[in-house]
Amino acid sequence: MHGGPPLTPPHPTRPPARASRRGAASLGILTVALVLSSCTSAVKVAPFDGAETQECHAVGAQWPSTVGDAQWRETAVDSVTVAAWGDPAIIARCGAIPPGPTDDLCLDIAGVDWIVEELDDGTSFTTYGRSPAIQVLVPDAYDTPPLLLPAFVPAAEVIEQGPNRCS
Repeated sequence: MHGGPPLTPPHPTRPPARASRRGAASLGILTVALVLSSCTSAVKVAPFDGAETQECHAVGAQWPSTVGDAQWRETAVDSVTVAAWGDPAIIARCGAIPPGPTDDLCLDIAGVDWIVEELDDGTSFTTYGRSPAIQVLVPDAYDTPPLLLPAFVPAAEVIEQGPNRCS
């Protein structure tokens, strides 16, 4: 998961306007996508430190209303820089530290490059060559996680592509 902050969000968010390494990743998606108590179905997820930027707010305005068959879910944090869909929750967060050159699997999805990291409980995808980076966490419950990435292309394209690309 590339070093995300602890999960302590206080407030629910509104729907979008528009339709670490392996050791640290052992709790991966389960840590990020905890559901709050039975009085609410909001997904508990924290934004990255420093995510409240103009770029990440522009990304948040482009989050999709659905990801595959997964519907948008309320998050328990008052920030457009994070979003969730489905149950178990697919999580997207803007503001990740851009990955440097790597030998990890890199996919080009409709012109957006994504670094793939297998977690113990799912898959993490992080945009490559864009700063700030976007991270998408897909739980194991979803078949073929890369097929969900096209939903995030409009949001990722808000951030300019730098010189690093999948080769």
